Amino acid sequence: MNDNSWKAIFDMYKIHNHNFEEKPFIITAEQIKEATAHFKKTNEKEVRILCKQDSREYRPKVFIDHNVFLLPIRNGEYAIVKGEGYVDIPSIDTEAIIYTSKLDFKLDTSKVGNSEMQHLDFAYAVSLIRSFLNDNTLVLTIRGRKYTPNFSFYVGKHKITVESVQTEVDAGYEGKDKVVLIEAKNSQTDNTIIRQLYYPYRQWQQHTDKKVITLFFEKRANFYSLWLYEFKNIDDYNSIHLVKSQRFEIIEK
Repeated sequence: MNDNSWKAIFDMYKIHNHNFEEKPFIITAEQIKEATAHFKKTNEKEVRILCKQDSREYRPKVFIDHNVFLLPIRNGEYAIVKGEGYVDIPSIDTEAIIYTSKLDFKLDTSKVGNSEMQHLDFAYAVSLIRSFLNDNTLVLTIRGRKYTPNFSFYVGKHKITVESVQTEVDAGYEGKDKVVLIEAKNSQTDNTIIRQLYYPYRQWQQHTDKKVITLFFEKRANFYSLWLYEFKNIDDYNSIHLVKSQRFEIIEK
């Protein structure tokens, strides 16, 4: 959790005394490097590692104590923000739906390895993504890392402005009337930072008039699970809500 590193950062810049109710605390990569320069291990001073806080539990103790979370706002610049930064990924307790592949042949290469990308590609190839969203027009158009345009939003009463922050989606699909962005995992996830869904959503909504929606995808054991999330207010980070979810077992012909 990098507790010692972040305690050193909070101590050096007196972040403990900052009034998070009034405004976020802005910190740079250079400041993080300076405060952690005396640590020996790479994972105790590497900015990329220290700023990766993808779940509530993965936050350092000082973040939990102050009820804050971390958001990148520019290249090499971060905001420590008070509020709820994460969204629950609720377990799907209903019976898995048996889904029959739309292909008339089996896929051999999809069984080699255990990566998030290959599981997602398999789910798309057999048309599970299209079927879940009831949209046969979806085609793969987005993949990999890109940089956001400038946009602003609110976390509670705090206005955050983001510019040229690197984002990554595991896959993005475009259809006649919608764009679908997917964050994929191949292990159980109880919650995830909203930023992973919100930043790409805001980014791509600026490039299209079609509706942009976000999916969370998980492959675990023999089951493929999908959660559809939408944002009720494009300017509100915390307006995320779960629309529907379902777990599937895929049968190939």
